[in-house]
Amino acid sequence: MKVDTMRKIDRYAGIPLCFVLSVWFSLWQLIFRPAKKAAKNVLFLELSEMGSAIIADPALRYVKEQPGAQVFFAIFKKNVGSLHLLNTIPEKNLFTFREDNLFTLVWDTLRFMVWCRRNDIDTVIDMEMFSRVSALLSRVTGAVNLIGFVAYHSEGLYRGNFLTRPVVYNAHQHIAKNFMALSHTAMMQEEQLPFCKSLIRDEDIVLAQAPRDEQAIARIHATLQSLSPDYQPGQRVVLINPNASDLLPQRRWPAEHFQAVIENLLARYDDILIVITGAPGEFAGAEALKNAVDHPRCVNSAGKFAFKELVPLYFVADMMLTNDSGPGHFSAVTPLRTFVIFGPETPALYSSLGNSTALYLGLACSPCVSAANHRKTDCVDNRCVKDLLPAQALAAIHPHLDRIAAQ
Repeated sequence: MKVDTMRKIDRYAGIPLCFVLSVWFSLWQLIFRPAKKAAKNVLFLELSEMGSAIIADPALRYVKEQPGAQVFFAIFKKNVGSLHLLNTIPEKNLFTFREDNLFTLVWDTLRFMVWCRRNDIDTVIDMEMFSRVSALLSRVTGAVNLIGFVAYHSEGLYRGNFLTRPVVYNAHQHIAKNFMALSHTAMMQEEQLPFCKSLIRDEDIVLAQAPRDEQAIARIHATLQSLSPDYQPGQRVVLINPNASDLLPQRRWPAEHFQAVIENLLARYDDILIVITGAPGEFAGAEALKNAVDHPRCVNSAGKFAFKELVPLYFVADMMLTNDSGPGHFSAVTPLRTFVIFGPETPALYSSLGNSTALYLGLACSPCVSAANHRKTDCVDNRCVKDLLPAQALAAIHPHLDRIAAQ
């Protein structure tokens, strides 16, 4: 399904369904009061953002480390690969929804209801802030404990009144700390108003690291040699990710800016290989950028690496320049140095948890998307990224590559 179609379904079907189910369950619980139950089988719901599934990993591990707790996860099928980068969730504890069309989504919802009851899900943590679908899904699980974000007295979209432990969303803290607040709330014994009154430190959201797989790395070297016959293992590799999710195309840095950076790096360093990355559907854009550069040490790898090969690719590479998108978060499970371009969103809330530098102008209008506006903007002239010039990006990148060359 297209993103706009999913948004329309979420709004025009989600609002009345949230209202009807809120009334129904309120009446039901007046008659049949559910018994209180400690959190043991905890389901995380995060459907649409692959990067968020990585940022949430410290929160998943926090619950997993509690005595007697099991962790489950539900996500759109196209995004499940992000959970395999660290394998925090066992395969048998994963449920995937197909988002091809409305009919498969409804059918998978029915399957999901059965799956939740088979696994005796007693607690649901809804990590979404903009989706009514996730709110509805959390309600139909049959779980006793329902945890998620609420606006309290701030503006926010209507998602029903399903939550048994509503958590205030803190727009002044990194989203990883907000996710951790959900996990703390699920596992605590006391009631609070509002949740969550825990101190969450920076060291509490340190991301786990993926293991280094030498066989997988050897396959990466072979693929790079197929793309650039002169490539040799040990040669410096710079990754360029010019892509960004269709959920927020305003995050894309102009292709001509990427071209200028690539041409500068190729002229300055005679030993580096530039590898333009992307999914199979992003091949054409990556190919256009490669052709514009027109240099033998600049290759297009879009569609050449499977998702599971990203981690070994990041171990091979020396740095990556990327839009604010999934790769900036996927690479955080490795030591790779990344430079991430921000504009419509702020790095204060969404920066990578890895070895990363945010490139951000911070215009008066930035960030223009947030939890308060349902992560949607009318901007058609993304000056917040356009006006970030190649020279500014290079001023951050050069010291890193110069330092590597000097070693």
